[in-house]
Amino acid sequence: MERPPLNALQVFVTAARAENMTRAAEQLHLTVSALSHQVRLLEQRLGVTLFLRGPRGLKPTPEGAMLLQRVGPHLDAIDAALQPLRARRDCTLRISALPSLASSWLVPRLPRFVARHPDFEFNLDSSVERVGFADGRFDGALRYGPGTWDDVVAELLFEEWLTPVASPSLLAGRAPPRLERLGEWPLLCPDDPWPRWFEQFGGSEPQRYVATFSDSDTLMRATVEGMGVSLGRATLMRPLVESGRLVVLFPVRMRARYAHYLVYPERSRRHRGFVAFRDWLHAEALAFREAGLDDWPARALAEDTNGKRARAGGSRGRRR
Repeated sequence: MERPPLNALQVFVTAARAENMTRAAEQLHLTVSALSHQVRLLEQRLGVTLFLRGPRGLKPTPEGAMLLQRVGPHLDAIDAALQPLRARRDCTLRISALPSLASSWLVPRLPRFVARHPDFEFNLDSSVERVGFADGRFDGALRYGPGTWDDVVAELLFEEWLTPVASPSLLAGRAPPRLERLGEWPLLCPDDPWPRWFEQFGGSEPQRYVATFSDSDTLMRATVEGMGVSLGRATLMRPLVESGRLVVLFPVRMRARYAHYLVYPERSRRHRGFVAFRDWLHAEALAFREAGLDDWPARALAEDTNGKRARAGGSRGRRR
């Protein structure tokens, strides 16, 4: 039997996985008619029926299911092997970022980059997964960590600061927490550097923590819902504080052990779109640092506290 063409096998695998001709055609940028024609040719070449067609879409026959199981992984392997060799357009840019930083810091600034470079196609992938650049899918990534990753260039964007935050619902009807007695309150995530916090600012750790969460987004959501007090990252919690959903408890803050970095492979230095994005990103990070916005909540609270004291002093003077 003559070997079926590779293109027909790819069409079959896409249709079998999509279980729908229209969706498969969209993925392959074909018309439904052209896709159906390819499937019929493959069925004629193999002498078997590959799909049962019904009102709810496609269902592989036993022969179709066997073909998908045997051929699909090999086509995936071919696609993965060819990915790094495919030519990338300099105007197409693919960046990965942690969901927490993407939503709170990067996305609000992205319109400025897009407006400055209307000819670029910007693609943002929000994921907590570690990025491997060997497959050629990404040009760079924004990551939070020690900055000592292997086989990539890591450039510091800005430091991160930590300070206790809580929801208004948790604070309602209670006396404000005192710094040295914070351990008496329900605290979240012992994996956060609470021991360093108590060592630096005094007080004792609680006998137990209320709950632990594996990612910062879920931790912030639990804090907003009033589950307990967390050590919030200044950069990530700013929208929540400004909207009144979180309250900064004290006018002090602690530097985090990790910071925010732009990481990328050496090949990205030759990518016109990435170079433009890198320059823009560093300019945004510099403005962010110079404005003191990386640790703004603690500073703002300190300024507000000092202002209230000054106003109170002035009022007492007038009463005299």
